[in-house]
Amino acid sequence: MPGLVGLITKLPRQVAEAKLSRMVAALRHETSYLTGTWCDESLGLFVGWVERDEQVAACHFIRSEDRELTLSLSGEVFPEVDSSSDKRPLLIQHAEKDVCFPRRLNGIFQGVLADRGNERVILFNDRYGMQRLYWRQSPDAFYFAAEVKAILEVCPESRSIRPDGMAEFISCGCALEDRTIFKGVSVLPGGSAWVFKNGTLTLKGSYFNPKEWEAQPQLDSESFYRELKSNFAARVPRYFDGRESVGVSLTGGLDSRMLMSWSGAARDTLRCFSFGSAIRESQDVTIGRRVARACGQSHDVIPVGQQFLQKFSQYAERTVFLTDGCVEVKHAPDLYVSEQAAQIAPVRVTGNYGGEVLRHVRTFKPVEPPPGLFNEGLTSHLARANETYSSLIGGHPLSFAVFRQAPWRQHGLLALERTQQNIRSPFLDNDIVQVIYRAPQSALMNNDISLRLIADGSGELRAIRTDLGLGGNLPGWIAALQQAYFDFTFKAEYACDYGMPDSLARVDCAMKRLHLERAFLGRHKFTHFRVWYRDDLSDYVREILLDSRSLARPYLDRIAVERIVQEHCVGRRNHTNAIHKLLTLEHIHRLFTDTR
Repeated sequence: MPGLVGLITKLPRQVAEAKLSRMVAALRHETSYLTGTWCDESLGLFVGWVERDEQVAACHFIRSEDRELTLSLSGEVFPEVDSSSDKRPLLIQHAEKDVCFPRRLNGIFQGVLADRGNERVILFNDRYGMQRLYWRQSPDAFYFAAEVKAILEVCPESRSIRPDGMAEFISCGCALEDRTIFKGVSVLPGGSAWVFKNGTLTLKGSYFNPKEWEAQPQLDSESFYRELKSNFAARVPRYFDGRESVGVSLTGGLDSRMLMSWSGAARDTLRCFSFGSAIRESQDVTIGRRVARACGQSHDVIPVGQQFLQKFSQYAERTVFLTDGCVEVKHAPDLYVSEQAAQIAPVRVTGNYGGEVLRHVRTFKPVEPPPGLFNEGLTSHLARANETYSSLIGGHPLSFAVFRQAPWRQHGLLALERTQQNIRSPFLDNDIVQVIYRAPQSALMNNDISLRLIADGSGELRAIRTDLGLGGNLPGWIAALQQAYFDFTFKAEYACDYGMPDSLARVDCAMKRLHLERAFLGRHKFTHFRVWYRDDLSDYVREILLDSRSLARPYLDRIAVERIVQEHCVGRRNHTNAIHKLLTLEHIHRLFTDTR
């Protein structure tokens, strides 16, 4: 993901700049990326940056008039002014006047402020930690980077896997508590403002604590809805502004619909698109097209089919590489569709995090690996990973969603998508999240608030049903039948793919020539990995996982790996999730730890 790299050190300038140059090069994944560096030798600060476009790159060297402050910021902020205006003067004004800088910044960002007047450096990020900064404290310097690979480039001693981080990744899909899977490398917590003086870290400060929002007085249902609606009306349109063309990824669900209802966009100004299956037109495509048409916007379909499958090996490896192993190979289709979407518009507005924020959806939990797959040493770490997760899910559910689930579990997908486009999600807007903390518990237990927001923003969009049959204007009993039908097709597709029991997998294998799964696949999802790993990608799975290097990994049971691959590829059992993990782990080794 584009962003900052750098070091804070007492090393000689020539040595520090050489290290910085290597760090910048490690993040320049495309020749079209823009790069730059600057330093303040008196403060021991050496900063580099990599960005996709000039507009973002312009925020990487902003100086105050008295030249006492120099600010470098990566990401995007949404101040209380027209988003299309030049933010640079406003950013440096905040840095000059706000003693709690960057508290007033609203957005997803990372940055560094050189304050010569106070002889200090402040390293900071957004309050959620979504614009991730990795760091490592070494004897010679404090290193920070938007991607781990930049730190690994200059700190090769970190090119080894820490077992607790790997166990958490295997069990929960991510390392927990601001850990990583790499030795000696951590993640800067959200809302950080770490202070350095004379090249040394002196304060691990924070400008924001989630308890501030948790402590707000609760509103009654109607007062809460009025506040939420007011914030939607004021904040959402800003995410559709800007000098660049804006695209919207439309699904058949509620969240992107809410944003379209309040976008304020004139007709023919947005480029809408949906991701589709190659098997049939999915509900996302059908409904996305209707939503775009109702709003007077264009609509494109980005299918995921043979063109993607033929290049799966490249996309799988690149997905793991670009995200430093934070996401599994199952997200390779997301890289593929993001490349296609970038050709439609450089900016993408998405409904991501809407369910988590407005309906307390939990997107990850520990998953038990197949028995006997890992050795006893790693199994003990897996047990502790489950215990750690259990200790974290208490407390305020919204705080878990936005300050733990989002930056730990969902960061990887955001990082992957941001290698191709500028991604915006109004559901993480500070003002919107802050008011949702004031909701009475009953308000977030169902879809009523979401449907009401859609209706108040656009009655025409409220009249279009969702992919699960919600909304629309059918009579009650017909609407109930419709919901039951789409609920059945959704669950049936899951059962034919990820969730297929082993007993049915054997039946499905025996009747493979009839392709009965095609009756359900593609209705709601655009990826079909159980079938892909069994058929189109079986040679790839065997090539990677049955390779001598893969089978020699010390924490794996060789016989268990061979059994999983054989059983799935012939269709006797469903090991889709295990194959995701094994392929991802192997790519992590080959990309990051086997090369020293």
